[in-house]
Amino acid sequence: MELDWKNIGFGYMPTDYNVRCYYRDGKWGEIETHSSQTIDIHISATCLHYGQESFEGMKAYKGKDGDIRIFRWQENAKRMRNSAKGIKLAEVPDEIFHEAVYKAIKLNKRFVPPHGLGASLYIRPLLLGTGAEIGVKPSNEYVFMVFVMPVGPYFKEGFKPVDLMICRDFDRAAPLGTGNIKVGGNYAASMLSVETAHKNGYATALYLDAKEKKYIDEAGPANFFGIKNNTYITPESTSILPSITNRCLQTLAKDMGMKVEKRKVAVEELAEFDEAGACGTAAIISPIGKIADPVNNKIYTISKDGNPGPLSTKLYERLLAIQFGDAEDKFDWVEIVK
Repeated sequence: MELDWKNIGFGYMPTDYNVRCYYRDGKWGEIETHSSQTIDIHISATCLHYGQESFEGMKAYKGKDGDIRIFRWQENAKRMRNSAKGIKLAEVPDEIFHEAVYKAIKLNKRFVPPHGLGASLYIRPLLLGTGAEIGVKPSNEYVFMVFVMPVGPYFKEGFKPVDLMICRDFDRAAPLGTGNIKVGGNYAASMLSVETAHKNGYATALYLDAKEKKYIDEAGPANFFGIKNNTYITPESTSILPSITNRCLQTLAKDMGMKVEKRKVAVEELAEFDEAGACGTAAIISPIGKIADPVNNKIYTISKDGNPGPLSTKLYERLLAIQFGDAEDKFDWVEIVK
């Protein structure tokens, strides 16, 4: 199959192999290689009935030197273990996570896009409860899978600001619920609100805290940040997923001489930001142009000229350069896949 590298979108594409590891009788088995894109699953599997499921999103990048680089896999492994604890999944040990991810990359090496196109190999680790249970309790069997696919740049139109809509009539997650772990139910809970935002002409929904509706929570499936007075500010909440990208941006901001604050961010503070964005694995940064609050008939204009802010742009370019091997990795974030 010849790939049109310049026109790869951001969506599912079949590749040659995926890898799987099964947890049975209280222990993990050997890592297996599969070419099938489907799995055989019991009709009473806990992932189907009770949402016992977790996943991660990662990327591998090809540098100018031809080496394939993977970005901070240890953080994804750690976050998946935390998600497993949250909904009683079997925890995947680091050595299995690492071997499975590396094996999936190497088996599908021909799908890693060439350097210079802004494209990468998207990696999806997935953990499912597969045991047959009809009562509400954890499974006794699990499968951990890793599949990959090439994806193009997230922004088809380039690195441009998008508009968000505050959806006060929806809650993404409860303060002591599952909002701080990466499980499918959080994303299912966001679909109606995101669709509502789309129908009103906005890129995605901006959520407020579920308890008081006073503070900014997540920005669609991503973390929010704002910049003012040379300070990178991101919300602190028990219902926000700890974004690996957000933590990287905070480190880079400090390295650029900026201050970093992780705290509650009141809705009214949106009027004070010079720049703002949503950040995550897929896009790194989605710059924000304006944020509408229809219930209160307010619009907060972040980008006055319709362009990304200078500090957001610098953060975006610096992180991307490290991931592709075009800049020094002084934080030891990247590993070469050998």
